[in-house]
Amino acid sequence: MPFQTLLQGVLSALGAGVVWGLVFVAPQILSDYPPAMLAFGRYLAFGLICLPLAWRDRRRLALLERRDWLAALELSLIGNILYYLSLAAAIQLAGGALPTLIIGTLPVVIAIVSNTHANPLPWRHLLPSLAVIVLGIALVNQHELAQLHGTAHYGLGAILAIAALACWTWYPVRNARWLRLHPGLSSSTWATAQGLTTLPLSLIGMSGAGLWFAGEAGFAFPLGPRPLVYTGLMLAIGLLASWLGTLLWNRASRLLPTALVGQMIVFETLAALSYAFLWRGSLPTLPVAAGILLLITGVLLGVRAFQHQTTGETG
Repeated sequence: MPFQTLLQGVLSALGAGVVWGLVFVAPQILSDYPPAMLAFGRYLAFGLICLPLAWRDRRRLALLERRDWLAALELSLIGNILYYLSLAAAIQLAGGALPTLIIGTLPVVIAIVSNTHANPLPWRHLLPSLAVIVLGIALVNQHELAQLHGTAHYGLGAILAIAALACWTWYPVRNARWLRLHPGLSSSTWATAQGLTTLPLSLIGMSGAGLWFAGEAGFAFPLGPRPLVYTGLMLAIGLLASWLGTLLWNRASRLLPTALVGQMIVFETLAALSYAFLWRGSLPTLPVAAGILLLITGVLLGVRAFQHQTTGETG
């Protein structure tokens, strides 16, 4: 793999992680909003933002066939709506600790699943980077490990967290495969197409939330107790985390092997940690700092392993 291609792919994945990290600080800023309002608000904003972008990109969007739109709808439904709803419900039922730990394994799970497909990297070259990432995840999530305890709905929460993990394990593998089968498809056009297909799904979800809250006292649907903050944050996340993040991830998926780009999700974890510490005005503990260094080291080992494979140094 040419160094320039590798660098562009890593930087694209890094950029996606930086903007995706915003999603994890939003619930802290809007702690008085139900998870459904954060999920459907984010994707409704994503879809609305894509409308003017679609008009600008209308010529390339017009070239998409029916199967392209069905694939975009499938990706939006599973990778966006079902993923976020499963995760939000898991957090409500089991608390934040267990879902955080389960979702934190995404870089390893995606890398393993991806490496079982065509042109796999020999496991002896892939496993060292994954082992370092696993250790980093354990250290970063040490607080969550200490908080694990059963609740009345703990088992169902665990199942939903695993469902969220499955959704976002499937999404990058499926998305990368589709992009490679359509080399002429622009990363930005594909991001916009996914946003457009997310719009009707989020409208349905928001309508359902409205019916639910109509029979519940205590929440001022649709914009809640802080409408300006909620609207501004949803639009910011819709533009940055959803559209720009999807665009950058599409680009990374096109440039890098899926087993490698899967490991790059650690950038999202690192960004989320950074934003959380900034929001709290605190510094990471020594074990968390060590875990962060291990996550970065694991990614660097993964990059090195794939670079050696593509240059023939792995034999």
